[in-house]
Amino acid sequence: MADEQNTVSDLADLKNLSSETPAPAADAEGTEDAAPKAPAAPATPLRDQVIDAQGRAYATGRRKDATARVWVKPGTGKIVVNGRDQEVYFARPSLRLVINQPFEITEREGQYDVFCTVTGGGLSGQAGAVKHGISQALTRYEPALRATVKAAGFLTRDSRVVERKKYGRAKARRSFQFSKR
Repeated sequence: MADEQNTVSDLADLKNLSSETPAPAADAEGTEDAAPKAPAAPATPLRDQVIDAQGRAYATGRRKDATARVWVKPGTGKIVVNGRDQEVYFARPSLRLVINQPFEITEREGQYDVFCTVTGGGLSGQAGAVKHGISQALTRYEPALRATVKAAGFLTRDSRVVERKKYGRAKARRSFQFSKR
């Protein structure tokens, strides 16, 4: 009769069965065989929160030849890049969209202020570097967001860079125009 109640035909039944079934009682005689179980640890993030004396999280982001040093702190959503507002520095809306992606995916729009300095590369590479830096800094400020940001692929540095020019070539791979005569 107990076998009829424990029959599983679907994964949902298995979930219900595991929540309904009480834990088996330990044997009175064989207590030395059963190892004592430790209490379940609370779900805490594996990493610690890393914050400086001003209450900011710091991270470095890189993309192509650009490097961004990013500081994130709770605020109103203001993003300052090299001393200028993001609308001024990144005039193209597509670049501002790239920068705001980490906040959108974690549902934290308007909750953090970002201050960053960017050097090297062009505007597109700099926007990617700021996005990488914001993602890293967010996970340092709120370690619980790491799984969400990592699943979106924002913590991985995009290692693609421009190939260098070789001697005897017009560009990296392009050869000079061939002349028959």
